[in-house]
Parts: sequence; C-alpha cells; structure tokens
Amino acid sequence: MNTSAHPTIALLQSHSLAGVVQQSIEQAILSGSYPPGAKLNESIFAEQLGVSRGPVREAFRMLDEAGLVRTAKNRGVFVRDITLAEAAEIFEVRAALEEMVGRTLASHANSAQLTEMNGMLDAMQQAVQADNADDYHQLNLQFHDRLVEMTGNGRLLAIYRKLIKELSLFRRMNLGHTGAMPTSVQGHRQIVQTITSGNAELAGRAMADHVQGSKQRTMGQDAQIQPSGHTSAITGGNTEPQPNIKF
Repeated sequence: MNTSAHPTIALLQSHSLAGVVQQSIEQAILSGSYPPGAKLNESIFAEQLGVSRGPVREAFRMLDEAGLVRTAKNRGVFVRDITLAEAAEIFEVRAALEEMVGRTLASHANSAQLTEMNGMLDAMQQAVQADNADDYHQLNLQFHDRLVEMTGNGRLLAIYRKLIKELSLFRRMNLGHTGAMPTSVQGHRQIVQTITSGNAELAGRAMADHVQGSKQRTMGQDAQIQPSGHTSAITGGNTEPQPNIKF
C-alpha cells in the first residue's frame, strides 16, 4: 500500500509547516532576540525547530515579503535594518491610517467598544503607576492594534500590522524615560475622549497627532544613534546568534 501523501496534500502540509516556522522566527525577531543586521542561519533554525531546511527557506522568503528580513545574494538572510528615512515614511503612513481609524470609530463605535477602550486605559495607567515600561509598551501596542481591529476593516488591519512590525525593527524602547509614559497615557485618554464625543474630525486629528508625537520622540532619540542611510544589515559585520525559539 502506497502511504505517500497526494502531491496537493504534501504541498499544503509543506506550506503549513513553513507558516509555523515563519511565525516562530518572526516572534524571535520582534522580541529582540535577533537585532537589526543579524544574520539568520538556515541550518541552525532547521536543527533547532526539528524540520528540514525547505520550510525554513520558505519562511525566510515570507519574512522577506513581510519586510522583516533582507536577502543578500551569495551572502545570506539578515534581519532588516530600518533607516531613519524609512522609519519617517512608516510613521507618516501610520499617522494617516490612524487618522482614518479615529474618524471611523468616532462615527461607529458602540458602547461595548468604548467600555473596552477605557478598560485598556486603566491597565495602561496601572503600568504607569508601577513604572513598568515593558508592560506599558505591550499595552500601548495592544491598544492601537485593537482600535484598528474595531473598525472592522480587514485590509486596513493587515496593512497596519505590517507597518508596526517594520517599525518595531527601528524603534528603541523610549517609554521608560522620565515623563514619557504619563505623557503617552494622557495622549491615549484624549484619543478615547474624542472618539466618545462622536466628533470624527477631532478623533482623527487626536490619533494622527499622537503618532506624530511618537515619531518626534523616537526619531529625535534615534537620530543621535543611527545616521540616515545606515544599511548595516547587509554591509556591516554581522553576527549569527543562536536561535532559542519553539513552535
């Protein structure tokens, strides 16, 4: 009896496995285990994850399409290094998208969604009081992602999440500095207040201004560290950290 899988089923199984590998590697990159410029070793990932090199190679291709890695011919795959110019563009696009989100929610948000927004604000305020920058950073990401999700626009959500992943490669933690978290949470309160008011113009402007403020804080800090046009992901001296990820 021939127990080999039908070619179509085998293809689906291969793509499914590659997707799981891609998610695992992506999580490791976004968590900071692999900094911008780090070289990703195909064979090491395959051994660590207990898979053949094929799914890892396909995962690298998907990560390249997602903008998280760069593939250099005859050099390998590297975690993408976002330049100042690229980060500025991402912030500008994000501001436009979030203005759209604010306008949409001011017109259509229901009472349950408004209650959920205020609950997220309470959690963020608790992180501020505990001076927990790590928790606040995660809550901040969840707040904006959830508001985009509340619009019900799947295409908008997909574009937004891609931008945020790219931006995470550039952004350094700056919320732990004195005064940054209280200022940030106040900006989120203003967003919820304007959405609750039902004024689409004010809500859109509040969200766009919030993103512009984040851009100024982030770009102002990173401009002293990374000059515009820096592309060490391919040209610099790259390291190959050992993966420590799980399915």
